[in-house]
Amino acid sequence: MKITKEGSFYQLAFLPRLFPVNCYLVEEEEGLTLVDAALPYSAKGILEEADRIGKPITKIVLTHAHEDHVGALDSLKRELVNVPVYISRRDARLMEDDRSLDGQESQTPIKGGIPKKLMARPDYLLEDGERVGSLRAIHVPGHTPGSMAFFDEISGALIGGDAFQTRGGVAVAGDLLPLFPFPAFGTWCGKTALESGRKLVSLKPSLLACGHGQMLKEPLGEMAKAISRFERRIDKGV
Repeated sequence: MKITKEGSFYQLAFLPRLFPVNCYLVEEEEGLTLVDAALPYSAKGILEEADRIGKPITKIVLTHAHEDHVGALDSLKRELVNVPVYISRRDARLMEDDRSLDGQESQTPIKGGIPKKLMARPDYLLEDGERVGSLRAIHVPGHTPGSMAFFDEISGALIGGDAFQTRGGVAVAGDLLPLFPFPAFGTWCGKTALESGRKLVSLKPSLLACGHGQMLKEPLGEMAKAISRFERRIDKGV
């Protein structure tokens, strides 16, 4: 596990050289908000880092329900019994292994690993714009129908989940990068993801923190380039 700190954000990167899977501890006045739960074996490292920081984990917030973002959730809940879990109302269905689509959604199959044995369930179902501590939930469908990003109202930093990636280059979900193609393989709808990418750029984040790759300071230029590249590829039908 590799730990990187930027302001109040701690990035915990598992398998950082091979297949980086990130989760984040966000330091609040009263405790820590854990954003995503990484891989099944990650609970020990997450809890140890919280102990090192010296504050309790008071909330667990999930960007989406893919296996590499909820992997350690059951293990964490055995230790953090009374800590509430937050996820979007839409992706809560994926936690039940429900891959059905709503009528207004793109009728392409939901992709990526969905946990089939997950026992933990959310305590709060998030809607677009709701606050969790200093974080504002931003609905960014595309990678999954209910993906959420979290914008820190204090620092302007953004946890994007898999709406963007920075591993192998900066890309919008669904735009396949040869050096790290896996987020694209797991993306439900690229055109929807592109719309969500534009939405995140409009927030003008000071920092981009993704599920895969290093945190990126002053990311607007790179995010805009990624959007332009994906727009061209979609227009060409690539």
